[in-house]
Amino acid sequence: MNLIQEIKFLVAKDLLLELRQRYALHGMMLYIVSTVFVCYMSFRFSNGEIHPITWNTLFWIIMLFTAVNAIAKSFVQEGKGRLLYYYTLVSPQAVIVSKILYNALLMLVLSIVGLSVYSLIIGNPVQDMTLFVLNVLLGGIGFSSSFTMISAIASKANNGGTLMAILGFPVILPMLIMLIKISKNAMDGLALSNSYDELITLAAINMIVVTISYLLFPYLWRT
Repeated sequence: MNLIQEIKFLVAKDLLLELRQRYALHGMMLYIVSTVFVCYMSFRFSNGEIHPITWNTLFWIIMLFTAVNAIAKSFVQEGKGRLLYYYTLVSPQAVIVSKILYNALLMLVLSIVGLSVYSLIIGNPVQDMTLFVLNVLLGGIGFSSSFTMISAIASKANNGGTLMAILGFPVILPMLIMLIKISKNAMDGLALSNSYDELITLAAINMIVVTISYLLFPYLWRT
């Protein structure tokens, strides 16, 4: 098989496994709904409305931890025997690209669900919804590409979940700051031109992470 066929095969395999193990996806959605509801009840009992800045910060905190929980299983759950089997069938580039594509698709679904539930329960103070949704989609892709490679690195250690958290947050922090800034512009209703630099930077970060993962994963694959 060529690279494209290998990627299609691996993405289809991950989708099939997700459909057979729906409890994982349902668990992520339950996590989003329950977290949003806890935030809503906390502000309701304090008899105060959520400030737009607080609304924005809480949303990205929820999406960040959702991404960690959803993507952590990418390589950590793969047994050494299964990885060895992949080694005999497909190229390492196909493995990492397929994982990034699948996790990006998963994060896009969870991001849209999260934004919908968050807006429905807590409200939506965003003035430029188009820019905010575009930012959410770019954030989902950025989370998936970054945490997928980190999950691959963490899978080589005994305590992969802890290592992923330690490695992940310093890497994702610059991206998170950019996402919050673009979201703030969308909430204030600023013109799209005010966010061009941040959007280009965010897209460039995503491309760099994907490229680095594509180039370095084969060396990690052999260890």
